[in-house]
Order: sequence, then structure tokens, then C-alpha cells
Amino acid sequence: MTYETSAVVAEGLRKSYGGTPALDGFDLTVPAGTVCGLLGPNGAGKTTAVRILATLLRFDAGHARVAGYDVARHPDRVRALIGLTGQYAAVDEILSGRQNLILFGRLRHLPARVARRRADELLDQFGLADAADRSAGAYSGGMRRRLDLAASLITTPRVLFLDEPTTGLDPRSRNGLWEAVRSLVADGTTVLLTTQYLEEADQLADRISVVDAGRVVAEGTSAELKARIGEDRIELVVRHAAQLPAAAGVVERITGGPVSVDVEIRQLSAPVVDRIGALADVMRALQEHGVAVEDVVLRGPTLDEAFLRLTGHRSAGTREEVAV
Repeated sequence: MTYETSAVVAEGLRKSYGGTPALDGFDLTVPAGTVCGLLGPNGAGKTTAVRILATLLRFDAGHARVAGYDVARHPDRVRALIGLTGQYAAVDEILSGRQNLILFGRLRHLPARVARRRADELLDQFGLADAADRSAGAYSGGMRRRLDLAASLITTPRVLFLDEPTTGLDPRSRNGLWEAVRSLVADGTTVLLTTQYLEEADQLADRISVVDAGRVVAEGTSAELKARIGEDRIELVVRHAAQLPAAAGVVERITGGPVSVDVEIRQLSAPVVDRIGALADVMRALQEHGVAVEDVVLRGPTLDEAFLRLTGHRSAGTREEVAV
């Protein structure tokens, strides 16, 4: 892929802190007008990569281009074309929400009237209109986060870097951000999104790059990464826990694979090859053995399983919903 069709290109990036590598040959190519999800555990190097690409951090070796410009040779040109939201809200707590956004607009050289109009649009979009004239210092953590996200969108950037943008957001705010990202991409913006949340990567990313120990260890669409496991599973819940051993024996004999048993929820799980045939055979055999089944499902591999297989780590897990 050429630089002309790629909004972000990183080649062999290396960065160490006190002899400890944060990036160890990091390679990434993001086509223009797409969303790329950087998915990885804590300490994988995601934030370091974003800070380098956003010209906030020097790197030790390698090359990087953003929006067609070398980040080391032309940092000012890169900064003029990008937006960035870091992991922590960076707003002026003395100013009101509206004043913060107008200030960001003016710093991006928007005329005063345009900055005010854009501020009002973003306050409404992120559910902050009712608090627009309150000091940002009086905002809850989630509200400050939303204001910070709005500030990064005050102009339409060529490339937008979002570093774990929805941490601490409630479902409504998270969905609002997702819609904002989709709208930007539809208008041609390229988005590089770092996240530990598999649901977020599934929802937003056209392609996902899995990062571990400072380098990209796998990349592809969500479906492609899941397919690497190549494993469909049958999951069933029996009515009585006492029947779990008998049910496990039946399932193992028919599927030929290892059976996982969760006694607490009375669930069995096993890999299958012939999905429909295995399901029919298992249900018939369980009925013959007098095992009562409360629920049964066939499912394909999940992104969480792909993540675990690729990195040896589980994801951040189920997101805690936060009331703000």
C-alpha cells in the first residue's frame, strides 16, 4: 500500500524507556478513511505508538508518516491535520464547557462565529447542552471526558487519534462517541483507536491490529481474527447439576473434544466440527440418557478468544457501566 492511499504508516518503530522496550519493531498501515483498532493488554505499547504518531514523543528508530508527512521531519504539518484525545481529560476547569470548546475552536483558527456554532453543536451531540455554561471543574469525570472528546472534534481532522476514549463513559455517552466517529469516517477522516474493549473494536474498527510486547502480532478484520481460532462450540445448560457428569460423558463421546464444565451455572461447552449434525446427535443422546437440558446454543469463536490465543492475555473484560 502506498503512502498516498495510507493515512498512517509506521515502519519498524522502536522506543525504550531506561533500557526497557516499549515499542520493538512496531509496523502499522492504516488506509485513508477507515477506522483501525489497536487492541492489546496494558503495557503493550498502544499509547506509546499513538504519542509517537501524534508527534508528542520522539522514537529511537524506524519511520512514521501521518497524513502524508514524516512525523520527525514535519511535525508542525502533522499537528495541523490531526486530532487527539488522550486517556485523561485535558480541559480548563475554570472555563465553562462552552468556553472551553470556543477556545479550542479559536486555537484552531476558526472565526469566532463558527467556533460558537460548532461548540453548540458538539455540546448537544455529547449531551452537555444543559451544563454548557457551568464551570468544567464542576463536571463529573464522565462529563469532563465527553467535553475532552468534543474538543478533539472542534474541527474535522484528517486523522483522529483516540487513545482509550470511552474509559469511564456511561452507555449513552459511549454510543454518542461511536456515532460521532462513524460520522467523521463517512466524511473521510481516518481514525486510529486504541482500546482494551473488544466490543468497541468490534463495533467501530474496519481492521484490528493486535499489539503485544511492543509489536503488532496479528491484524485483520474482526471476522478474520476470530476465524484464526477456527473453532465452533456447542454450549448447553442442564437442569440438574447432578446430571453434569453424565452429560459431559455424552458430549465428549459425540464431539470427540475436551468438554469444559462450569458447575456453578450447570453449563457444558465443547468444540464441534459439524455444527448442526453434532447438535442433533448430542440432543438425541442426552434425551436417551434422561438428561434434561434447559438451554443450548451453537456459537462461533469470539474476539475475546482470539485475543487470548494471540497474546496469552484476557481482555480488560466486561466494561463496568458508569453513571454520570
